Amino acid sequence: MDNQAELAEHFDRSRTHLRAVAYRMLGSADEADDAIQEAWLRACRADAGAVANMMGWLSTIVGRVCLDMLRSRRRRREEFADLSELDLVVAHDTPDPANEAVLADSVGLALLVVLDTLGPAERIAFVLHDLFAVPFAEIAEIVERSPATAKKLASRARHRVHGTGTAAAIDLVEQREVVDAFLAASRSGDLARLLELLAPDVVRRADSLALSGDGRTELRGARLVAEETASNIRLARFARPVLVNGSIGAVVAPLGRLALVLGFVVHGDRIAEINVIGDPVHLRQLELAVVDPPSS
Repeated sequence: MDNQAELAEHFDRSRTHLRAVAYRMLGSADEADDAIQEAWLRACRADAGAVANMMGWLSTIVGRVCLDMLRSRRRRREEFADLSELDLVVAHDTPDPANEAVLADSVGLALLVVLDTLGPAERIAFVLHDLFAVPFAEIAEIVERSPATAKKLASRARHRVHGTGTAAAIDLVEQREVVDAFLAASRSGDLARLLELLAPDVVRRADSLALSGDGRTELRGARLVAEETASNIRLARFARPVLVNGSIGAVVAPLGRLALVLGFVVHGDRIAEINVIGDPVHLRQLELAVVDPPSS
């Protein structure tokens, strides 16, 4: 490569791809933009004259930047302290199609949440190999491991991302249909539909950090639970189904940041029990996995 102008041209042509890589690694649009800026600075300082595969070289630089950022994030772990902080984030979200909430949903909000449970090297290996088909030899350079170890990192991450359902496959499909319907009704505030989906004696339990104001830790009866659910449309917009310890559940994750986990007990075509978890200590103990999309 002859000059800086040529490098800039290559970088600009690759920017969309590189941002997509960074976003899936970091789960934050702002952090992805920061990573791209840092990658550009590192590329300018490096010798690109002998680079044959410019896209691969730039992707490697972005991967190293993201790995550093993930390690730093892990040291300072950021979490919602309680539901009041979550309400502030939700209140400032807008329906602008360019905002981060829409971007998260386009990637898969549940996937971002599950990826955030992985270690930095596991996340890098999984994202680069499984989502962008980067060879393990190149991933190995980024995570400073052997190609065989990089392959193991991706395999371990893949197992955690997809998980293993504890219920029979047919039960999970049926329960997923009920939970999907419940989340859809929650997002629209459809009280009548919620009442159809909740068992008459349904119980909703929640820890103190999952509640706002003077919310009760336990509600009983379809009417009370449905009315509370219908009043939480803003939060419901960020709810997506996942596997929680092998069973159907849901995460509430504004901008890809995990805030709440909902566990469901489904009997037939109705929800008999909802357990809402907001305590960060408890959240970290859960095994979350991406649930397969419903068949068309």
